[in-house]
Amino acid sequence: MNSILKTFTILITSAVVFSCNEKKKEAVAEHKAPEKPNVILILADDMGYSDLGCYGSEIKTPTLDKLASSGLRMTQFYNASRCCPTRASLLTGLYPHQANMGFMQEDCNLPGYGGHLPDNAITIAELLKENGYATAMSGKWHIGNDRAYWPTKKGFDKYFGTPHHGGEYFSPFLSDQPLVLGDSIITPEADFYFTEAINEYGVKFVKDMQAEKKPFFLYLAHIAPHFPLQARAEDIAKYRGKYMQGFVETRNKRFEKQKQLGIIPEDYPISDIDPKVPDWETLSEAEKDDYDLRMSVYAAQIECMDRGIADLVKTLKETGVYDNTMIVFLSDNGGTREDYSSPDFTAPIGEPGSFACYKLPWANVSNTPYQKFKHWGNEGGIRTPLIVHYPRLIKKARIDNQPGHIVDIMTTIADVTGARYPKNMNNTQIQPMEGESLLPIFKNEERKAHEGLFWEHEGNKAARLGNWKWVNVYPEGVDELYNLAKDPVENVNIAAENPERLRIMKDEWQKWADRVGVMPWEKVLESKPDQARLQIFY
Repeated sequence: MNSILKTFTILITSAVVFSCNEKKKEAVAEHKAPEKPNVILILADDMGYSDLGCYGSEIKTPTLDKLASSGLRMTQFYNASRCCPTRASLLTGLYPHQANMGFMQEDCNLPGYGGHLPDNAITIAELLKENGYATAMSGKWHIGNDRAYWPTKKGFDKYFGTPHHGGEYFSPFLSDQPLVLGDSIITPEADFYFTEAINEYGVKFVKDMQAEKKPFFLYLAHIAPHFPLQARAEDIAKYRGKYMQGFVETRNKRFEKQKQLGIIPEDYPISDIDPKVPDWETLSEAEKDDYDLRMSVYAAQIECMDRGIADLVKTLKETGVYDNTMIVFLSDNGGTREDYSSPDFTAPIGEPGSFACYKLPWANVSNTPYQKFKHWGNEGGIRTPLIVHYPRLIKKARIDNQPGHIVDIMTTIADVTGARYPKNMNNTQIQPMEGESLLPIFKNEERKAHEGLFWEHEGNKAARLGNWKWVNVYPEGVDELYNLAKDPVENVNIAAENPERLRIMKDEWQKWADRVGVMPWEKVLESKPDQARLQIFY
């Protein structure tokens, strides 16, 4: 009897111990740190505010539209108005001048205008790599020409693309810029098309990084739809004739679609059409066909970019990481009015060997409903579509109207991933981030707003404090003042009626400029006069 009782006691005790151990395991599992999210940051080049279907366009962008349909779209997100400055801010969380990109990639022999990222500004890739992430980039770098400043020297384990300005699609390239894999210059394969290659390497890198059993960060930096206009013939053909309705009609249709989508309210105004846009009916049939072709190629470039992003999304789903991957999409500046041509490039527009832009009238359409273009501080130059898709935080589709700025991306990624931003790295004191995290917006909350947002590029200045906006265009130097709550498209300059508000805006801008190291544009040109020739290119 004693032996039976003893055996029974042992069994009961074992059961209790087993049960307790299982409960402990469950408790540990419940309190286990959540899996770190993967991050994919996608940047378009010279794409305007209304160029995606989900922001009003007729261009076919089903992949990005679908991400938006179950994610977040922001309506008041800002870039830095130009390629290099935006890329520097995007990757460092600093204003361009703090990131040594006060102008472009050229060294102007002035502090803050060195043309490459400095040692005291770390990139998102460096931050995440220090926090256990695998990192990769595919596409246009444009923030350090020299090999010493290429992506693999700035935190990226893997790299494919061009360290230079981009602006190439078919090979052979029109310029002598290199195509790089890792740190090695490579030769493009037959039938090479850059947009497709950028997306294909993005997919490859995601698969490679998953094999490392680490969370990953991919920076997909497209050159599309930057000029020169070049696309596959079959993609161009889809759009031929669609733009024969002209500039105003296309713009008005986008404007109405934006209202239907909820991007803008029903009573929202549209900016006055740019005075340099010609009356469509005064153009000859040959001129109309030329404009239709240019916009058709531009649209084809965007559709091709979207199609490749679809392959990336498919890979995420097939490998089971889609729900735990935060995808962020935006553009580096508004549509561009730049117009270049050369007798050296004689191929028909859109084909290999051609070099053409879509010109100011279509850029005015791209930036619907805002005015001005890439390079300026008006809304058309600095507002970007911003899509964020992250199912673990953003449970259903939303449109958010809170202002945000390119410097917020680094801060947000650090916040979402739990990455610790260092005060020192490689024996160098690191500049603190300028951004405010977008995480509260992801959670459908109101976040702490910036006290002010500021811009300067090639002497063009702008500041936003609350709903007040000041713009000063170089070289004219005329002050513009707007209340965006009443005039969000900057139609009516009220500077003369509000001298005190104008003074406040200019004073706050100057405080910011002094703090981040803005130099007078004349001084930049004096330091390196040949920059006057370069100031409008790329």
